[in-house]
Amino acid sequence: MMKALRKHKDWLMIVIAILAIPFIFYFVQRPDYGAMRSDRFARMYDRNVSMLEAQQMARLLSLAQALGMSEFVQTLTAGAGLNQNQVAVQFIVNLLVLRHEAGRLGLRPDASEIADVVRRLPAFQSESGFDMNKFSDFVRNGLGPMGLGEEHIEQLVRDELCLDEIKRLLATGISISKGEVDENFQRGYDKLSVSVIRFHSADFDKDIVVNDEDVQKYYDAHKTELKTEEKRKVQFVNLGLTEAQKKLTGKERIEGLQQLSDRATDFTQALLEKGADFKQAVEKFQLSVRETGEFTAAAPDPQLKVDAQLGVAAFKLSTQEPNSDPIQVADGFYILHLTGITEARPLTVEEAKPKIVDALKKGRARELMSTKGAELAQQLREAAKSGQPLEASIQKAGAKPEKLPPFSLMEEETTKSQGKETDQGKEPKNVSPSQGKESKNEPPDLAAIKEAVAFLNPGEISDFSPSGNDGFIGVLEKREPSADADAGEKKAAFEKRLLDNKQRVVFFEWLRDRQQAAGLQFSKG
Repeated sequence: MMKALRKHKDWLMIVIAILAIPFIFYFVQRPDYGAMRSDRFARMYDRNVSMLEAQQMARLLSLAQALGMSEFVQTLTAGAGLNQNQVAVQFIVNLLVLRHEAGRLGLRPDASEIADVVRRLPAFQSESGFDMNKFSDFVRNGLGPMGLGEEHIEQLVRDELCLDEIKRLLATGISISKGEVDENFQRGYDKLSVSVIRFHSADFDKDIVVNDEDVQKYYDAHKTELKTEEKRKVQFVNLGLTEAQKKLTGKERIEGLQQLSDRATDFTQALLEKGADFKQAVEKFQLSVRETGEFTAAAPDPQLKVDAQLGVAAFKLSTQEPNSDPIQVADGFYILHLTGITEARPLTVEEAKPKIVDALKKGRARELMSTKGAELAQQLREAAKSGQPLEASIQKAGAKPEKLPPFSLMEEETTKSQGKETDQGKEPKNVSPSQGKESKNEPPDLAAIKEAVAFLNPGEISDFSPSGNDGFIGVLEKREPSADADAGEKKAAFEKRLLDNKQRVVFFEWLRDRQQAAGLQFSKG
């Protein structure tokens, strides 16, 4: 199939371009699967999945990301969070499930379907569409370093086609009634006029007294948690671009980084040799070493603040494995070497006392605030039932309501003017979240307020809702139907989102069921 793409490159209107391959600086990371055995990743479908097979599939994850198969990757890694090991594990397990189920269902995409999808992959596109030069460059320079070949691109595309077909089969028969659409659309786009009564925990801690007996009780109950922070100290090598190279772009910058990547790889390989010594390796490669002071995970050494992953990497090192893999930053690579660990130790009562007093005061203040908030909410509801004006009841209670600008539960992400600029091919101006909120006078806890009042009727009062260290009561004063001229288009898009969400729920329930049917068990050493 790939040969066919090359054969027909004349009619594909090729535009010569250089592809910046994201994994050109790929390093084989040491797997960190916790308690998994070194020789076996998991057991599924009554067979053992070796660590070697799992590592190969983890490389397919990197390949899928580089090819721009974002929806495919997101589907197979949903729920994994930001931990890259968890992302890899989720991808491997779900890909094994997908392939098993595709075989069971007899799904076999043909070569022409696969070729069509390959031609549409984002990594191979230029202004005129599919770019054979990009494809060839990718195959030549990107796949080899990962131990992969053209067949692995085909394999991933086949997997994606099978996934799409399974989603289509599962979506058959899923529908949404007009009443459900109307009700949810109205609730989502009605304009709500809301007032909030705010509570601040700091207002409740003035008269709170914490005595020594309270401190001792807390200390005895939380002794295992009250510790000093572990501290680390590392030496590090920084292989970085020169000031002149930092100004380069495109292929020239990539080539400069690639040279640094090769050197970093050679250096770390030297550290893996038997009896290797960090200092001797540094001298052999004629590198300069810098050293940090002691630092904690929460407050990394200033020299490591160039990239957040450096501090994280330092706390993954151990006396058994004191050297890190090359860590890529914007302008080069770092290799860390652990030189010292100051273990966390239990705090004495006196050392822990300030922290304990603060925790007790904050906890009691929040309890008092919650109690006061719940009492006021109930008081206002009873006053409303008896026909008393709500505003008068609030004033009588000594509360100060804050009237918010009208909002809907589903606000538009961009203004119409921004939308027009985007339609005309202009890039909208960058607006930070804080600037956006400030311009619309939105409170920082608007999402929590929306959740609290979403199902209220006009004149009703919400329960007390905590928000960070503070809290609020919401009062829905008015609910007005949206008068948006584009309501028809919005409703159609809203209906599609509802349907998509239902289909996603069905798919992920199916995937969870299929994982259980696979008898998934992770191997422990």
